[in-house]
Amino acid sequence: MIAHLQRASNTVGLLSYLYGPGERGDHVSPRLIAVAGHGAPIELLAEPGSLPYLAHALDAPVERLGTRVPAQPTWVCSVRSDPRQPDLTDPQWAAVARRLVDVTGIAPEGDPDACRWIAVRNRPRQVHVVATIAREDGSLDNGYRDSFRLQSECQLLAAELGHLPIASQSTPRTQETRMPSPSITITITAEPSGSVSAKGASDDLSATLLKHAGFQQIDDWYGRRHRLPTTTPTDYRAAIATHAAEMLRAARYGVDLDPTQDTTKAFTSANALGPYAAGAELLRLTEQIRSAETGADLKQALDHLLDPEHGALERIREALEAAGEQITDLDDEAFQLADRFGFAEDFVHSAMSELVDSEDELLGVGRAQQPSDQAQTRSRWLPQFRGAAVAASPAAAKAQVSSSLDSRSTQRSAGGLPPRAPGPRL
Repeated sequence: MIAHLQRASNTVGLLSYLYGPGERGDHVSPRLIAVAGHGAPIELLAEPGSLPYLAHALDAPVERLGTRVPAQPTWVCSVRSDPRQPDLTDPQWAAVARRLVDVTGIAPEGDPDACRWIAVRNRPRQVHVVATIAREDGSLDNGYRDSFRLQSECQLLAAELGHLPIASQSTPRTQETRMPSPSITITITAEPSGSVSAKGASDDLSATLLKHAGFQQIDDWYGRRHRLPTTTPTDYRAAIATHAAEMLRAARYGVDLDPTQDTTKAFTSANALGPYAAGAELLRLTEQIRSAETGADLKQALDHLLDPEHGALERIREALEAAGEQITDLDDEAFQLADRFGFAEDFVHSAMSELVDSEDELLGVGRAQQPSDQAQTRSRWLPQFRGAAVAASPAAAKAQVSSSLDSRSTQRSAGGLPPRAPGPRL
């Protein structure tokens, strides 16, 4: 069983395709087999002539987001079963769909604010699960590691259904010829272009495992190799590479996996990004923020970023300020470049001011007693963290920076320090 995950921007167009004849006329008897509409009469709208109303029912939570609507709010998961095995019934496929939306977080079992979703069958051995990522409480599903969770759950479903190949009772000689040679090593690495490639898979078994994980096979004058599609989201590449390495190792292949693509290792090594130790530390902090399960955990992680004296933002502000001063000291004619660093410093200072005194709000994140109109998002990054500064118009932001610069110039003049201006160096 294999799942393919996509995102779409037009729900009604997607439904028209699913309920239509298909690109090759292979859609047969399109029908709704499972649904979760939170009270919307979706079952009554699942007819070819009612698709705009069906799309509107699914999109209702998205429309309530206003300006926060993402570019691709529709989540589409296509699941196929093994063509060598008997097809599943509609109730069995409906159960598969419910497990997939549960494991990905689209619609966890028992969650009253989960996303709306439907499951459509229009071909043998296949089902399409369509959901909108806006939850009933006004938050967005973040989709973090959905692809990895889907593949893992599909493998578990295939095992439960008995669709996984059974080990043959062949002679030891036959088994010996089928087992991979211990000398075969497959290298999975991130290329400078950002793509992830796998090299060394010269036999059919390793090629099958890589394709099952999501890699595409390429055969040309360089030989056989595998690469993730360029459309694979950046956040999913490491998860897919790690999953492929786990399957290959289980099949007794040697695997040389790029550490940057290994999700089983914490991003805490000092040389994770080579000489960029500060970037590696911020990457570790980002992972800690994303893994927070409560508001208290989130506050503890963000304290390393927002602390007014020792936080990462304060250190960045100081570095930008020092850079501007050093530029002026080295070249008094480069005042424009120095001012650009001064502007950047002001923006960071403005961001810190926007997020000050947010500790109490962070501690309240996820509490059940919050009113629904103030419910926090279950995404790792909350919309409230963006602040009014991000939503302000460019003109307003420019005026704020100008006001900040005028205020700082006044303070420097009052303290006896002349404003920064080009002039001869002393």
